[in-house]
Parts: sequence; C-alpha cells; structure tokens
Amino acid sequence: MTPETEKLLQQLEEKYKTMGQDLDTHLEGLLYGKPITYWDYIQTDALLNLQIQRTNQPDEMVFIMYHQINELLFKMILWEIQQVCYHEKLTAQFFSERLMRVSRYFDMLTSSFNIMTEGMEIEQYLKFRNTLTPASGFQSAQYRKIEFASTELINLIDARFRETIDRNTPFEHAFEHLYWQAAGKNFKTGTKSYLLKAFEKKYKNEFIAFAEAYNTINLYTKFKSLPQEVKESDALQTAMRHYDYTVNVTWVMAHYNTAVRYLNHGNEPEEATGGSDWAKYMLPKYQRRIFFPEVWTEQELKDWGKDV
Repeated sequence: MTPETEKLLQQLEEKYKTMGQDLDTHLEGLLYGKPITYWDYIQTDALLNLQIQRTNQPDEMVFIMYHQINELLFKMILWEIQQVCYHEKLTAQFFSERLMRVSRYFDMLTSSFNIMTEGMEIEQYLKFRNTLTPASGFQSAQYRKIEFASTELINLIDARFRETIDRNTPFEHAFEHLYWQAAGKNFKTGTKSYLLKAFEKKYKNEFIAFAEAYNTINLYTKFKSLPQEVKESDALQTAMRHYDYTVNVTWVMAHYNTAVRYLNHGNEPEEATGGSDWAKYMLPKYQRRIFFPEVWTEQELKDWGKDV
C-alpha cells in the first residue's frame, strides 16, 4: 500500500467516523457499484424525453426546447444567487464574481433569442401558438424567484403603487401590487385573468414564503449592508450595473423584439397567449424595473429604458 493510499484511507475513516458510519461497509459497497457514465450522470435519456409537442408543426419543437433551456439557466442563476444571499462573510470579490456568473447566464439568454427570432417560421408559430392558450412564458416561477432574490420587494411593485407600499406592508398586500400583476389584472375592478389566477393557484403561497425568506438577504439588501469601501469596489459596482441592466433592459428587450416579430405582423398586434397587454408589460420604460437603484445616477434612473 502506498503512503498516498494509506493517507486516503485514514481520511475516509475520519469522514465516516464523524458521520457515525462504518468505513468497511462503504468500501465493500464499492465492489458492487457500477462505473459512472456520461449518460447516467447527465440523465440524458430522461432529459431528451421531456419534449412533448401539441401539434404537428416542426418548429414547435424548437419553441419547447428553447424554453426548457431557459428554465435550466434560470435554475443555474438561482443557484448562484443563493450562494451570495446565504454567505455569512461576504467579500467584494465573491459577490462580484458570482454576479458576473449570473450576468453571463443572462447574456447567453439574451443572445440566444436569435434562436427564437430567426429560428421559427412565423406561419408555423401562428398555427401552434393557439394550442398553448392560456399558457404563457409569464408563468415561469423560477424567473419570479430570481426577481425576489435579487432586490427588495418595493422595487418589484408596480410603479403606480410604490408610494403606497413600505416595509411594514403585509406581503399578501404587496403581492397584489407586484408589477407583473398588470399582465393579468384590472386594478380598478380587481378582476384577474385566468392566466394570473392559474399562476397564483399553483405558486402564490410558495412565492410569499420565498419573498419573506429573502426579505433581508436579497442581493440588494446584502449589497447595502456592506462596508462603504466594499460597496465602492469598481469590480462590484460594474457587476451590479451589468447584472441590473442585462436583466431589466437588454434581456427584456430581446424578448420584446421577438414578440414584435411574431405578434406584430399585421395591422394590429396579436394578443399574447395569456391575454396580456404584452407591449406595456414588457417595455422597461413603462415598468421601470431596477434591482439596484443605489448604483445608478439620478439621471440614469430617470432615463431608464428610454434608449431602447
């Protein structure tokens, strides 16, 4: 037995002893374990069997797979954000590195919209889209969680109601005034579309619990709690600005321009599958979603979304 092997066995014994486990049992299990393969580790077969078309239009497969890729990237983003939010001794380097990881994911999401913009025939899309009603990309729960984990809830409130909401407002009330409620709610009557009601039925309680959990540890709150010299780090400031603008302007506009291509081809724009007023819901200059107001100048905040 080599010294290296002996050292490894000692380390393994310590590991399993700490866990209250017997090392010999685990070593014996190795005798019967199968070697790992790429397809088992990545679960390739399961992954490639998740695409179920509702029509016979070939480009529907592009649409399905593209949105599934989005959801996988959203999961990666949440994974990175979680590491920052639950970090007990946060440094500018760790914060900025993780934010830049997240920004790269959103950069990828932004550039990948060409797959949608140029990769489907309009005629095919208009045929299969009606079978998707009333579903909508609006109903991505992971994307809503990304928002909750990124900023304070007040920055996600519909711009028309922000002055009536503060930190003492119950989450239930604040939830009813989130900016994306405008995609399916008449604020004068309180009437909600099926799109919104179905979304809330499945996720509302989960969203409120998630928002409460991140109320004091979201990215923006974590940033504001840092020492001033750390907050002023050039790398961190750059990362904060890049992430904020990429998510709330660049990526949104890529989504918007794709919608224009497919839904604005006639005299009047097509209604979104979920029934939302998609133009006003999506355009940054209307909703003014800004995760980190503190890293922008007063003029930049005033001009948010006007240059696109």
